[in-house]
Amino acid sequence: MKINGTPYRSIWLHPEDSTIVQIIDQRWLPHRLVIADLSTVEEAAFAIKEMQVRGAPLIGATAAYGMYLACLDAQKAGENLAEDWLAKAYDRLLDTRPTAINLHWALERMKKTLASVESLTEKAALALETAQQVCDEDVDICYNIGQHGLPIIEEISRRKGGEVVNILTHCNAGWIATVDWGTATSPIYQAHDKGIKVHVWVDETRPRNQGARLTSWELNEHGVPNTVIVDNVGGHLMQHGMVDLCIVGTDRTTYTGDVANKIGTYLKALAAKDNNVPFYVALPSTTIDWEIRDGLTIPIEQRRVNEVIRIQGLDEETNEVKQVLLTPQQSKAANYAFDVTPSRLVTGLITERGVCEASEEGIRGLFPG
Repeated sequence: MKINGTPYRSIWLHPEDSTIVQIIDQRWLPHRLVIADLSTVEEAAFAIKEMQVRGAPLIGATAAYGMYLACLDAQKAGENLAEDWLAKAYDRLLDTRPTAINLHWALERMKKTLASVESLTEKAALALETAQQVCDEDVDICYNIGQHGLPIIEEISRRKGGEVVNILTHCNAGWIATVDWGTATSPIYQAHDKGIKVHVWVDETRPRNQGARLTSWELNEHGVPNTVIVDNVGGHLMQHGMVDLCIVGTDRTTYTGDVANKIGTYLKALAAKDNNVPFYVALPSTTIDWEIRDGLTIPIEQRRVNEVIRIQGLDEETNEVKQVLLTPQQSKAANYAFDVTPSRLVTGLITERGVCEASEEGIRGLFPG
């Protein structure tokens, strides 16, 4: 996708220094485009933990590159400390975000791959190759999610005689949350590029406002019409026939079809069910947890309360990005980062292999292996 007309991925190897991985520091968007360098596993872990990068697929890609950087760190420590060094790097990265299953998937893939060679030089070369494969595969997966989601939008457009298809999304499941294309946004971008009239209702998505800050920003960059709404407007819009379709992403989906996504997703699914609005979840298969049946057992991350009691924005008078306090200084706050939407509220899952029912039978039908 593009920023000011220039193609970008969300993570890439420095073009002049293969020991540095570069990312778009999402904490500064949409008001600043900041490119950050990652040169150690600790910096990769910080990027994930502090949400310089976020979104399940991008977290996985960053963790994969983090293991590559760990191999470079291990070379400095010496061959005799390599295994211990890499094991600690694995644990450090795994501890950063508990809900997104892509993190565990990517680290396990890197761990198994690195175990296949002996020397640190071989491990570093193989780690880099594998991390780049993870990124390239994610781009293909997200493109194919768009291909399978596109007919859903096309059918609604046909029913409406070519009028605008109004799509509601929550949080950011866009290209900036993946390596490219996005999950929930991929069908939208492909519909827009095909000339279908689409408009996106963008939930602001408190407390970190990833919808208002990131989704609206990237849709604007691609020329997709969108309107930012406060999180509690969605039900009202659905009651008045102003939403044709909901598409959201997911950080972890059980093999029975329960979906863990950004806090507030469950409430949108309830409103959609009550108003007969199709509610789809777009996901790469890497976010399916094949060990958990009941979504309510998914670990839900609780983050720092500063994200709730403070808000960040641009001071237009000084042109500085600042944080301000929203609440009384003595107020307590809770910050649950995700909720779980039961499969019964999900119309279907849009994956890289097709669209299926949100059920064990539906998922295993597409992924029998």
